Parts: sequence; C-alpha cells; structure tokens
Amino acid sequence: MNYPRRAISAITGACLPLTGCGHAPSVDIIGSFFPVWMLCLAIAIPMTFGVRALMVRFELENYIGPLALFYPCVVILFTSLLWLIFFR
Repeated sequence: MNYPRRAISAITGACLPLTGCGHAPSVDIIGSFFPVWMLCLAIAIPMTFGVRALMVRFELENYIGPLALFYPCVVILFTSLLWLIFFR
C-alpha cells in the first residue's frame, strides 16, 4: 500500500510522546511496587517536622512569612531533592 506522506508523519508524531511510557519509576517494597515520588514524599514529611522542631527550638518560626505556604514548600523541596539524589 502506498500511504501519503502526511498520514505517516501524523502517525509517527502521535506515537512519539508514548515512548516515555515504557518505564514507570517505581521501587519494590516488601513485594509491592510503589511510585518513587510517593516514597520520597513519605520521607520528606517527617523531615519537614524535623525542620519545624528546629525552627521552634531556635525561635525562628516567628520570622517566617505565612506558615501555611512555607511548610508545604519545604515538603516539596525535600521531595524533589530526595528524588534527584537517589532516583535520578
């Protein structure tokens, strides 16, 4: 069969984004596969509690802006750093 060049280009262009779906970043924990981001998040939350304890101990929490914005940003920072350090 002789397919038009545009049809072949459209099919190839539609399939290219699917090449990244070949490997899911997951880790085996006790026989179950968990997404890596979930593991990093589970580690980052206790780390953030540790940061809060240090901030309260050294009385630095009063100098931080809105706490409802600060601590979620710290969780995101730790999650991203853990993922970059251990799984990238």
